[in-house]
Amino acid sequence: MKKKSKYSFQSFLKPGNWYNCGVKPGAKLLLSIIIVLVFVAVYFYFMYPRSSTGASRTARVLSWIQNPEINKDWSVKAGEYCSGAPYAIPTDGFIGYLWGDSFGPGRSHQGIDIFSGEQPGKTPVVAAYSGYLTRLPEWKSAIIIRIPEDPIQPGRQIWVYYSHMADARGNSFISSEFPPGTYEVFVSTGTLLGYQGNYSGNPARPTGVHLHLSIVLDNGEGYFLNELDIENTLDPSAYFQMNLNANVNTGEVPRCQ
Repeated sequence: MKKKSKYSFQSFLKPGNWYNCGVKPGAKLLLSIIIVLVFVAVYFYFMYPRSSTGASRTARVLSWIQNPEINKDWSVKAGEYCSGAPYAIPTDGFIGYLWGDSFGPGRSHQGIDIFSGEQPGKTPVVAAYSGYLTRLPEWKSAIIIRIPEDPIQPGRQIWVYYSHMADARGNSFISSEFPPGTYEVFVSTGTLLGYQGNYSGNPARPTGVHLHLSIVLDNGEGYFLNELDIENTLDPSAYFQMNLNANVNTGEVPRCQ
């Protein structure tokens, strides 16, 4: 009868057993190093698929927040239009993060972030395009505007989502004209919606002061899809006539095309 090995496949799968199955100490060390390197490589592959441009944008955001006066030429102005753009710029500041930026494994940025460089509650946010505003009862920092006719693709309804308009503790900076539970209130381009904030949902870890804006698809039944999934959002480049797609932008500061 064939002698049964003391190392069965089942025992190999038990925690720790695979590491001790007759492996010499020197080989164990080498194996450990290889495993660590593999994990690090996988982590950075998913965390920073565009590491050079992502790092460049982060460095610029930090530089802007620390001293926006040094880089005034990076800024955009609320209410201004790039040539041929259907959407107006919704707030003052620097467009630091773009649609498609990677913020971690499976976390692709669904819109753009515009950083004011000011304190929370100081920098106005205005409607980029006319439509019908809704603020759900539980929303502290966000509103969404329904656009019945997509100016880029007529016949399609889309939504524009604005968020982070509250302080770190969730005290809202949204205009009092739009209290929680507001539904389908018409607003025209340039209407004051609120002010940039640093709300993250965790008072201990506020964001930098900014506006997050994303263009969200309709579900086909008159309601917006989940904005947290980038597949439910649109590249905003054509709407603002700027290079706002992280997959195309190679590191340049977003400006009118």
